[in-house]
Amino acid sequence: MRYRVLIVDDSTFYRRRLTSVLEKDPIIQVIGHAVNGLEAVQKAIELKPDVIMMDVEMPIMGGIEAVGKIMRASPTAILMFSSLTQAGAQETLDALEAGAIDFIPKKFDDISTERPEAILFIQRRVKALARGRAVMFNEHAKVEVAPSSAPSSAAIGSSQSSTHLPLQERTSAKLETSLTPLPASGKRYKLLFIGASTGGPVALQKVVSELPSDFPYPVILVQHMPGTFTSAFAQRLDKHSQMRVKLAQDNDRLEKGTVYLAEGGKQMQIAGVGAFAKISIIDMPKNSTIVYHPSIDFTMASLVSAFSGDILSVILTGMGAEGAFGGRLLKAKGATIWAQDEKSCVVYGMPKAVAESGSCDRVIALDNIAQHIITEMSV
Repeated sequence: MRYRVLIVDDSTFYRRRLTSVLEKDPIIQVIGHAVNGLEAVQKAIELKPDVIMMDVEMPIMGGIEAVGKIMRASPTAILMFSSLTQAGAQETLDALEAGAIDFIPKKFDDISTERPEAILFIQRRVKALARGRAVMFNEHAKVEVAPSSAPSSAAIGSSQSSTHLPLQERTSAKLETSLTPLPASGKRYKLLFIGASTGGPVALQKVVSELPSDFPYPVILVQHMPGTFTSAFAQRLDKHSQMRVKLAQDNDRLEKGTVYLAEGGKQMQIAGVGAFAKISIIDMPKNSTIVYHPSIDFTMASLVSAFSGDILSVILTGMGAEGAFGGRLLKAKGATIWAQDEKSCVVYGMPKAVAESGSCDRVIALDNIAQHIITEMSV
């Protein structure tokens, strides 16, 4: 099976080079090109691609308007090209709100020189979105996996009773459709942590916008995103949310009712303990082995010292396995770990890694996550 891609860009050079880059992977097939948004809408309906790669700024009809029309006429996984500027960030977030799934930086140097790491990055992103297309655009019931009891930190490494098996084994017979949250566990909390990657901006806006203004805990968000985007994203979240949302800054004290978004290109660490905890923004050395900036696992690891197990952690849609390592560290201290379910994910990578790690307590559809948080944290 080959993944079918439609490329939409008014630059002949970019269309040709991107076609060459994509088709170096034998399972990717570029099935057509469009030079403006109007033509993109027509070809999306006619060709029914698995993925559409689209520029924002084009003649006749721009990318944002085209995204909206395509999602109404022929829903497709749309990957936007984005310039790494403040204006580009705003336009890309508008495209995501209109229905695009994800974005990649538009770097002509990477395409023209065909840097191996850049080629691999684009190919992987396209394949991940193509694999998730059938799930994303099919009607489905809201399914929740909920074990009858979650393993405590004391149970880790003990003999495997039914409640100590990995999540996928101990819940395989417990799938049930649920539109309402389970009763609150009664656990004490001091902080809510949410991590996301591919597909995360839309998922985060959905969850955060539904939390009440009097939410009694601080909230930390780590979204894989370039530094030029995070300020604009924080502003957008703040506009659409009842809680205060801000871009996290060095030495910020964690206040209840405030959402702190990690800055792109840097690492967020939580220093201090409990009421004295504060945010530390770190510039990592160039030889650092940490792949993501910001890194979900990096921030989660720092939460262990600051809040021990008094944390609810939720891992949303994204490629890779970030969140699984941090989740195991937090679970060992007694934290509660949740993951988004496969059917509501753009890419079921990170949530799957968490769900299969043995430390996950609950898997929840995106539409239900905010209400589960409110119920569990006794808001």
